[in-house]
Amino acid sequence: MLDATLKAQLKGYLERLKQPLELVASLDDRPESVQMRDLLEQLVSLRPDLIQARFDGTDARRPSFNISRAGADMGLRFAAIPMGHEFTSLVLALLQAGGHPPKVDADLIERIQALDTDLVFETYMSLTCHNCPDVVQALNLLAVLNPRIKHVAIDGGLFQDEVSQRDIMAVPTVYLNGQVFGSGRMELAEILKKVEPDADARDAAKLAAKAPFDVLIVGGGPAGAAAAVYAARKGIRTGIVAERFGGQTLDTLGIENYISVLETQGPQFAAALEAHAKAYDVDLMNGQRVAALEPAQEEGGSVTVTLENGAQLTSRSVILSTGARWRNVNVPGEAEYRNKGVAYCPHCDGPLFKGKDVAVIGGGNSGVEAAIDLAGVVKHVTVVEFAEQLKADAVLVKKLHSLPNVTVHTNAQTTEITGDGSRVDGLVFKDRATGQEHRVTLAGVFVQIGLVPNTEFLKGTVELSRFGEIIVDQKGATNLPGVFAAGDATTTPFKQIIIAAGDGAKAALSAFDHLIRTPVAA
Repeated sequence: MLDATLKAQLKGYLERLKQPLELVASLDDRPESVQMRDLLEQLVSLRPDLIQARFDGTDARRPSFNISRAGADMGLRFAAIPMGHEFTSLVLALLQAGGHPPKVDADLIERIQALDTDLVFETYMSLTCHNCPDVVQALNLLAVLNPRIKHVAIDGGLFQDEVSQRDIMAVPTVYLNGQVFGSGRMELAEILKKVEPDADARDAAKLAAKAPFDVLIVGGGPAGAAAAVYAARKGIRTGIVAERFGGQTLDTLGIENYISVLETQGPQFAAALEAHAKAYDVDLMNGQRVAALEPAQEEGGSVTVTLENGAQLTSRSVILSTGARWRNVNVPGEAEYRNKGVAYCPHCDGPLFKGKDVAVIGGGNSGVEAAIDLAGVVKHVTVVEFAEQLKADAVLVKKLHSLPNVTVHTNAQTTEITGDGSRVDGLVFKDRATGQEHRVTLAGVFVQIGLVPNTEFLKGTVELSRFGEIIVDQKGATNLPGVFAAGDATTTPFKQIIIAAGDGAKAALSAFDHLIRTPVAA
């Protein structure tokens, strides 16, 4: 189960344990139970003085195991063999249950411990999902810190009957007390806001009390992080307000073209961005969505940024780095069956469609890469591309055409995603040359047709292109004095991480130049 290298690394981590742990497994006669027993026995062998294991558990989900501090039931359980992306979740669960302090703000810890209601969370995940660990780790921490909270992480591939019964078609999917709580990536602060009484009002009051900024950055992706670092290094008061720090990189599996970083994973890259920004005196306000921007009323005045919770932040300059999101195909059935067969992340949700037929809408690099990835998991992949030929790189197209379980339709317009009322059952497309409609029976549809900028809240305030992008000049300036923009939300061509980061640095330098040349309004 664990090779020599992994054992050595894990042994080093387990040296940080401060209190004894007890692992209690509930097993059956499946091969996975043998693997789970082997994993737990290896964990015991690495710290026999502080880790003990029992195999007489009575949990209904088998195989599964509970992690508790000896003598205390923490309600922290894995109905999974937590390897792959979830191995880190296992390590953190062991350390935190064993008394190692979590790297979480003291304010968040206090809020978790103050929750005074019984909460039972169930997270359905897959071991190949790079979005799932953040959710699993956040809910595990809740179970460690508060005895009234329980959490079980469930491998959807291991418990397919449950997945089918609950019509789960996307991961991570979280249930709270038997009801759907949320789907997709969620951070700790976001989860807390959903279960705390009066969370929005408390946040709004705290944010509204902040002093004015010199530079306020809206958005925490590569552009926002770079802008924060460059601005803070000038010694001026810098803040970032972001819905989720890391932006699109959190949803990116592999990054292999950021110069000087040979290869990394998106969530790791996002964590590095956040760590770099935190290394300077940057006020990081995460988990906040911006609702409106009001330009300065006079030269040298402050720009006002209003958040959805009602709080208002003011700053002498603002950098908009709101990024972009997956573009919808906007056909009947897409919204109705989102997370019920309509998906946007093949790496995350692909394993849920093992042995089934699926479609990929889009023939660019992302679409063809998704089809190649899915072909190794599902029964058959149908690629539907609007243009007359696939737009992906030639090497990817060649690879796609070499796969025996892939069918490609070009010059094809998707007109409908069909379902039986609870999940996807097919896709309809029209041959653009003949006008003839075709229906493909399938279980899932993966939409991969590019991105749309997150700029809706700026309409009527900042000048936008016909594509909704923020129009900027060569210095990153918008049509509003003191307001700059950077990254994928702008008219800057070629939406790449490295270009967004450079854009952010440029915008920060431009904002600083604006500040030193503009007298402060009376």
